[in-house]
Amino acid sequence: MRDLLYPPVIGFAKTAFKVLDLKFRMTGTEHIPRSGGAVLALNHISYVDFVIGGFGAQPSKRLVRFMAKEVLFRNRYSGPLMRGMHHIPVDRGAGAGSYREALRYLKEGEIIGVFPEATISRSFELKEFKSGTVRMAAATGVPVIPMVLWGTQRMMTKDHPRDFSRHQNVSISVGEPIKVSRGDDATEATAQLRTSMAGLLDEAIRAYPEQPPGAWWLPASYGGGAPTPEDAERLDQEELRNRAARRKE
Repeated sequence: MRDLLYPPVIGFAKTAFKVLDLKFRMTGTEHIPRSGGAVLALNHISYVDFVIGGFGAQPSKRLVRFMAKEVLFRNRYSGPLMRGMHHIPVDRGAGAGSYREALRYLKEGEIIGVFPEATISRSFELKEFKSGTVRMAAATGVPVIPMVLWGTQRMMTKDHPRDFSRHQNVSISVGEPIKVSRGDDATEATAQLRTSMAGLLDEAIRAYPEQPPGAWWLPASYGGGAPTPEDAERLDQEELRNRAARRKE
């Protein structure tokens, strides 16, 4: 697969990180294979998770092909970038084609980036996972690599103004690969993946250098001001209802 656009985009991102003086804490990146296919499973707390998650694969010199909602591919600005970097558009109403494309990429030795929660978590804790992540890995015989991001929600997330001020702390934590076979129960394998990522997330939050009580970007269960998972689910449902109402207008 020819990559004329991806390398300069990475170069631009790295320059932006230096300008912003982001303070990265990266652990476990050696678990990302230097060759061969893999499914990279990431938590989703920010609109910049694609960029930061892809950066986490750089120590292994790998490019990540993310599965992303197809509206990004139709946008006049993001569309050429998404297509040029060979990411995979996902139509949530008809996802079979996207799934087949992801399988093809994995068989060709690519790393596919997937957000098992599907949407951004307003609570900044893990939501329920979709099983497609482990099913793709099982179908192609590749490992699932858990990755957890923390701090990205402070830059750009739902319900809060963007903040790209300098000197922010960002952590990227990668866990040990999870092997999944065709005969494995997808529900159990998904639960195993979620448990692994929950442990990584807890460690990332506790190791984060800033822990201000009541901070909006800190989960309620850690003394922060973020919505509880239950309140976050209520907000998600309200957002879906409002979106459906706008479509009918």
